[in-house]
Amino acid sequence: MNKPGQKKELSSGQREELLRTLKARFEKHMQRHKDFDWVNVQSRLEAHGEKLWSLYEMERTGGEPDVVGVDKKSGDILFYDCSAESPSGRRSVCYDREALVSRKEHKPKTSALDMADAMGIELLSEAQYRELQELGRFDMKTSSWVTTPPEIRSLGGAIYCDFRYGTVFTYHNGAESYYAARAFRGCLRV
Repeated sequence: MNKPGQKKELSSGQREELLRTLKARFEKHMQRHKDFDWVNVQSRLEAHGEKLWSLYEMERTGGEPDVVGVDKKSGDILFYDCSAESPSGRRSVCYDREALVSRKEHKPKTSALDMADAMGIELLSEAQYRELQELGRFDMKTSSWVTTPPEIRSLGGAIYCDFRYGTVFTYHNGAESYYAARAFRGCLRV
């Protein structure tokens, strides 16, 4: 991740490599975005170059971002983390800063919300997680934190999801908990 004050820019080589990777993934998984054309996606990315850095971070941390749809209200193209399992470079994090601060010992390095914010992305909501599962099978061995409703978070909890037995399950945990098999999946709007 970037250090505070560090510019969020890619070198031309990183930019070209990322676009090649994204295009190859886009073409390999057309079932995720049947009504999209890569030329239009790339054009949108080039018009919003600052979003490439966030996609690079999603890729660098193991998220394998891909186009999954469009926000009907804003018209934004949606990229979700589409790695088979929860992104390996984001595991062992508690839910948010408050949870991190509350731990007395064995603190993780960061939290899911802090990491997502630093990357310029949002955690998937439970509804978005369920939509993702319509496009494939994800988190069959891992789990992912999802955006927690304030009424649950105010009581010290946080929610996460996984896919087992042909079903998406939503669970709860103390927000300060963290596990080697739990990370978070993100969404980037372009």
